Amino acid sequence: MQRRLHNLAELIDKARAANRRLLDIQRGRQGCAIETALWERISQPSLEEGRRTGAIRFGDKRVMALAGALCVALNTVIGFTNKSLRASVSQLLDGPYSAAQMTYDLRKLRLKGLVTRIPHTNSYTLTSEGIRFAITYTKLGQRVLPPLLAANQQPAPIGLQRALNTIENYVGNYLEHAKLKAAA
Repeated sequence: MQRRLHNLAELIDKARAANRRLLDIQRGRQGCAIETALWERISQPSLEEGRRTGAIRFGDKRVMALAGALCVALNTVIGFTNKSLRASVSQLLDGPYSAAQMTYDLRKLRLKGLVTRIPHTNSYTLTSEGIRFAITYTKLGQRVLPPLLAANQQPAPIGLQRALNTIENYVGNYLEHAKLKAAA
């Protein structure tokens, strides 16, 4: 990148693009719900651009680490490379994560429309759907599900325990009236 005065217009364009991406992230964090069609497109194997593309399954340890690494604002604003994202994912996985695994995951993200490659570089940025994917997977995996799954244990608030018992009773009554047997 040239830093001379005659390149000022190019530098201003790059700064504005980074600012737009930052604002997109902030908007995405406020309304990060994923509609059913996007959830299905992400979480199911599909045929994209004539190629079979694997699912990005919620709850998979590698996928959750990938979503968490994508949530890092700096990566999203200035873009990220295979190498920089791989370092973040490896740290979140607390174990090895090879360049081949990162390449495969980036390919899936790109074919699912969650990241785009910055022209003439080896860098990527998240799309608006990619931002919603990363934030939703991360929030559900770290903030929503752990308290719900631990709700039957004593430290859970009594209101949450009662709500889960009510749901369990309704499901049991529904199965009884439908003459369905509960799974063993």
